[in-house]
Parts: sequence; structure tokens; C-alpha cells
Amino acid sequence: MTATYPFPEPVVLHAEVFTELPETFRRGGVSSYWAERNRRGQAVDCFLEGPSFDRSGNLWFVDIPFGRIFRADPSGSVRQIAEYEGQPNGLKIHRDGRIFIADFQNGIMQLDPETGQVSHALRDCDTEGFKGCNDLHFGRDGALYFTDQGQTGLQDPTGRVYRWQPETGSLTCLIDKVPSPNGLVLDINEHVLYLAVTRANAVWRLPLSPSGRVNKAGLFIQFSGGRAGPDGLALTSQNGVVVCQTGMGLVWVHDELGRPIAVVRSLRGLGTTNCAFGGPEGRTLFITESDSGCILKVEFPEELQISGASMFSGAGN
Repeated sequence: MTATYPFPEPVVLHAEVFTELPETFRRGGVSSYWAERNRRGQAVDCFLEGPSFDRSGNLWFVDIPFGRIFRADPSGSVRQIAEYEGQPNGLKIHRDGRIFIADFQNGIMQLDPETGQVSHALRDCDTEGFKGCNDLHFGRDGALYFTDQGQTGLQDPTGRVYRWQPETGSLTCLIDKVPSPNGLVLDINEHVLYLAVTRANAVWRLPLSPSGRVNKAGLFIQFSGGRAGPDGLALTSQNGVVVCQTGMGLVWVHDELGRPIAVVRSLRGLGTTNCAFGGPEGRTLFITESDSGCILKVEFPEELQISGASMFSGAGN
């Protein structure tokens, strides 16, 4: 008897290289504290993360081990904007042009895009240090949602997700029992916060009540296999969720019910860490591939009706 499935198999697409970190910026042979602790001393010349577009179509991204911020113009030409003492992991751009960074070592940082100066924005939670901030996302009201991952996992499910109002200083812990919270994104109505839970190999669904609390947190998507799990997330204009499955070299596109409709394969390494929509009409997905130090891209066919939710309709992209 032939097996039948409740939905069609996802369309398989193959990414191509948009740009890669030039050799002049590679730190081959240079040891870093990050590599010593996370790669057992294995040589790492870069580890790219945090892609985010500005209004001019430039793609910003970070290099975790060496505390660097880069910008690629629409042609793919890469320029280093900043280097500082830290471990930048996530980057998002406020609609007013301010650039915020989730830094594992320093908390939430702010980058001046004109001068390249990096300064502290939020060091701690009422003098209690963060475990290690990972990724961030802006709501339409200017609230900054961010994950505090640290070294949490199944052995220590105490990762946290915060909501911070930069203008008022209000800081709220939304959930504090997560085994490795990573990428996050609000749905179109901002009633649900989707959360990548890397060490549980899953994406959680966190409903936000009218009072702003998280109620009835649940499992949205469960993955299997790979050396890591879900990392960066993005939202489609159809309210679907895009999931970077790092360690598998895949990026999954789901509809709003969590059904996979497309999957993008990396043509380089397996380190598909994060992604952002850009290009004409937001139909192109740009993906940081950390194993090779390159930025991949894939343009979705029109018939799939996949494009990014408006990057600047709210407070950030």
C-alpha cells in the first residue's frame, strides 16, 4: 500500500554564494578565546552570524570569535566596520538606523554605523549578569526581544528570553526554563513569539497574552539529526516561519501551521546559522554559512509565494 502524506513534499532549492569573507579579513593561524572554548582549539578564521539589512540594501553581519562587524553592499563587496573586545552573535537594525548587537560576553551593545564605535546598551538584569546573549528581534512598538542562551542545554534548561524597552529601560523576563534559546521572531500580529531551542532540536511557540506575559508555551516544530539544531529564524509575508537548521546545512520554510513547504540546501558547509530576507520585493533569502565564512542566497520562485515580512514596517528588521 502506498503511503500518503497530509501535505505535499517540500520543494528543494539550492543556494548559491552571494559573497564570502575576503582572505584579507580571514584570521587563519590566529587563536581566539572563542575557538579555544567552543572548538577545542581548532583553527577558526571567522564564524559569521547575525545577517540584517539596512534601508540602503546593505547586509550587515558579525564575526563572533574576533569581535568584528562587517557590511556587504548590494554587489557583495565586504567592508569591516568595527572590531572590539567582545563576542557579537546577533545583530538587528532599528528603524531609526541604530544598530543593536546581542553579545555573548557583554550583553546588548549598540553600534554607531557612521563611526564604528561600539558601546554598552544593556549590561545586565538588575546587576545580575546575563548567561550569554545570543539573538534579538524588534517589535513594532520598539521593544527589543532577545535570548540569553549561555551554555544552557538539556543538562541545564535555564535559558531565558527577555523583552526590553530601550526608551524606558523596562526589562521583563518572558520565560526562564529553556534548554538553549537562540533565534526568535514575532508573528505578523505580534501575538506569538517563535523561539529556536537549539539543544532540544526544536522551535517553540510562545503565545503573548494581552498583558504581555507568555502563556501556554508549546512545541511548534520538532527536528531530528544534525550536530546542533535550529538557530536563526525569519518570518515570511504569509506568516510562515523560516528555520536555519545549523549542523545540517539546511534552511526550512514552513507555513503558519508549521508544514514544510520548501527547504534550501547549502552548497558549502553545514553551518547554516542565520538568515534575512532582502533583494527586490524581499524574495531573496540570504544565509550566513559559518563553516566556510560565506553568505549564501536563494531566490524563491514566484509560484511558491515566499517572501519576507516587511523589514521596516515596525521598529526594526
